[in-house]
Amino acid sequence: MKTSPNILLFLTDDHAAWACGCYGNQQVHTPNLDYLAENGVLMLNAFSPTPVCSPARACLMTGRLASQHGVHDYIGSTQGFDVDFNWVKDETLLPELFQQAGYETILIGKWHLGQERTRKQGFDQTFSIGPDYPILHQGPRTCFRNDTAVQNEGLLSETFTQEALHYLKNRSSDKPFFLVIGQYATHSPWLGHPEPLVASYRKKLIGSQLPEHQYPFGMLVNEATDKTRENPTEALCQYYAGVTEIDNSVGTLLQELKNQHLSDSTVVMYTSDHGLNCGQHGLWGKGNATFPLNMVEESIRIPLLFYAPKKFLCKQRRSEFVDHTDVFNTILDIAGIEDPESMDRNSPGTSFLNLLTHTSPKPKSKAMQFFEYGPVRMVRTNQYKLLIFPDDTQNLFFDLGTDPEEKINLFEEEQHKPLIEQLKGLIDDYFSRYSIPGKEGTSPKLPQFNPHVAWDYFKEYSL
Repeated sequence: MKTSPNILLFLTDDHAAWACGCYGNQQVHTPNLDYLAENGVLMLNAFSPTPVCSPARACLMTGRLASQHGVHDYIGSTQGFDVDFNWVKDETLLPELFQQAGYETILIGKWHLGQERTRKQGFDQTFSIGPDYPILHQGPRTCFRNDTAVQNEGLLSETFTQEALHYLKNRSSDKPFFLVIGQYATHSPWLGHPEPLVASYRKKLIGSQLPEHQYPFGMLVNEATDKTRENPTEALCQYYAGVTEIDNSVGTLLQELKNQHLSDSTVVMYTSDHGLNCGQHGLWGKGNATFPLNMVEESIRIPLLFYAPKKFLCKQRRSEFVDHTDVFNTILDIAGIEDPESMDRNSPGTSFLNLLTHTSPKPKSKAMQFFEYGPVRMVRTNQYKLLIFPDDTQNLFFDLGTDPEEKINLFEEEQHKPLIEQLKGLIDDYFSRYSIPGKEGTSPKLPQFNPHVAWDYFKEYSL
């Protein structure tokens, strides 16, 4: 008789791949993530299709691009907006497919696709972060257990960890679980983390030189991070403390799985919605750290780890290109769930389960990866990177082989014109296939759901 595995998915906010020990960072302390990587499978080239929160999460939960599901920027919770509106109500989500397959589905932490004060679509149980802004890392906060407000004190990452522990200790044993944990500790503001952790990083980073390269090409820096720039080393110490908080949470929940003899029957996955800059290129933030919007490597690269020693070939470091739409299909494949809407879904992603198990036939490796953020579109190969903006004078072309820091724009260089035209054509073909009329990032009819500068940019260049 086939036994369905439990699925534990960590979907962290703003945790960049570079901010993990297992991705080569010797400054940050991540022993539990490093353990998962060393004894599981680490994807070296994992990307977010859109380098900002809400659309990235929608891509993972739907298996579709922003130009298909229609969420193109982060969903705000400012006054005057319906924080309980469901932005993915027309989609069939990953947790719904797990529900249909007999799983118990649980969300703890950040969701960021609407329904802020209500039970989330596809989940049997939810404990969510709530709409109050700003979201501080510790102190009093109103969270929501399903439809009920719950007052909390203390460290937010610890609150989510304890909620997950409570579920694991009290769950019904007759159903497998699909548990999503949306930790927030790596998100701004980069302050207010536990002082002992921050102090330990201050000792490590004292005298450290942060990158000085300023991202050029006429881009304006997002003014929201100006205060961070006044003391960037402190901000980095706070960010690293947030990373370690989350790593501690991972370790606590791994131990609980072991205590309950669930380690062999549970697949653990760790990823984030998108990347982040903490001084790289002179930026603080993600795709909207600049206007026009950016897709620097730090903004688009995410950690992606799979751990299930009884199911996967351990100690692998895979170099294939994958993104959130591939993860959607892979998670279903791991659980043995078929998507009844696979044809209508038209997902650009494919399962890479065979890479994890090292069995044949192996998935065909991607030669390139495509991205979008509103009207900005990009294609990235192993060597080259082409960004197409609504204003052609802003287009960028980089040779990552000779210029990994993206300092030299080669878009106007004559010798690259044939390749640029070829890549432009591939971008057009790709988004022609994976777009729905009226939902594309280049559409002037997109709903105005977020009143910040990025949306003003969308409006200016989408008409």
